[in-house]
Amino acid sequence: MKRFLGSLASGLVGAAIAIAIVFAGTLAGWWRSALAPRGDADKFSAAAIKTLEQGSPGNAAFVLVSGGRPIAEHFVSKGAKVDRDTQFQVASLSKAVTAWGVMSLVERGKLDLDKPVSTYLKRWKLPPSAFDNSKVTVRRLLSHTAGLTDGLGYGGFKPGETVQSLEDSLTKASDASPGADGAARVGREPGEFDYSGGGYTLLQLLIEEVSGQPFNDYMVETVFKPLGMTRSTYVLGPNATNVAASYNTDGSKAILYKFSALAAASLYTSAGDMSRFIAAHTAGPKGELAGRGVLRPLTLVAMRKPIAKQYGADIWGLGTILYAPNNHGDNIIGHDGDNYPAINTTVRLDPATGNGIVVLESGSKLLATKLGGDWVFWSTGNVDFFSIIMEMKQTLKTMLIVGVLAFLTGFLLVWRPFRPKSMASA
Repeated sequence: MKRFLGSLASGLVGAAIAIAIVFAGTLAGWWRSALAPRGDADKFSAAAIKTLEQGSPGNAAFVLVSGGRPIAEHFVSKGAKVDRDTQFQVASLSKAVTAWGVMSLVERGKLDLDKPVSTYLKRWKLPPSAFDNSKVTVRRLLSHTAGLTDGLGYGGFKPGETVQSLEDSLTKASDASPGADGAARVGREPGEFDYSGGGYTLLQLLIEEVSGQPFNDYMVETVFKPLGMTRSTYVLGPNATNVAASYNTDGSKAILYKFSALAAASLYTSAGDMSRFIAAHTAGPKGELAGRGVLRPLTLVAMRKPIAKQYGADIWGLGTILYAPNNHGDNIIGHDGDNYPAINTTVRLDPATGNGIVVLESGSKLLATKLGGDWVFWSTGNVDFFSIIMEMKQTLKTMLIVGVLAFLTGFLLVWRPFRPKSMASA
């Protein structure tokens, strides 16, 4: 029995060590190959373009930014030509831009990050809850830590369908993605991370209430025009031109949906405008301040301070995802977007250098996110959080296989089969 227990302990220790090595190696990128030699922008661009050409059955736009300046770009067109001014619907990437609108009101003293949002709302209120609604603040809505359990995800409305009112959408979104609760309400104690599209719809209402303007009008006037983002809007007009068609994964044409939840999901923007958005996070070549007068440089610093954690990692600031350390005491920041049927977008940037990547794509569910992760690893040598999540299924499978093999090895190194004495002396 002692021998068996010793063998069992040896196997378990071996398995634990092996699993820990696989997990640590995955986080550190030990098994990962960079898309190109680090620092070689030409080779990275060539590899990214090849990936885009082979992986996208629809329309796509790619821009590589260095020091706030585009240094490479490529466009994939199916049907009408796509260029740097073509407008793409970008799904949840909308949220990162919405955050600039919210923070502009904070800077003007019209919003307090830590006051209850109920202080400002008249048209709609959070429903009664078993939890304290007064803990729902602007800071927590921006960082997905307000305790809202809507789970949104918006599917949108088809052309010709009646678009739900903003207030009705907050009460119960009729275009909720499959599996989403759809009601903006406090369903858990505020403070912990719980991704909430409904939280950004509430911020949309907040901007309208405080500014006295329709949400899109405020964003155009306060954010887009000052930044030179002339191809950006949350509401696509009936006479809009140079708009990228959406595609399914099989290459067939898909519907471009309309949204009540403009702030969370409805932004139309171009690769050129997103390059300008990246540049606005750092000082300009002619002495322009970071924020370009829309936000103060210190506000941008505050927006990328870690607030929310998941699996022990810092993942969210005020409206921005924290992808990975940038090796300069800060983080790679930005946002991804994905929506049905196959919209996938990403903008990621290093605020220390002004380097970044823009990928706007339809036809593939994860291509932009994958290329964004490739850029983060190529740029910093660090694996970004989204890449780890995307590959978690394969990582768990590898950990299981390695753990079993290590257990058997450890067990057999100690175990000696019992043999009767008569046989041992024969």
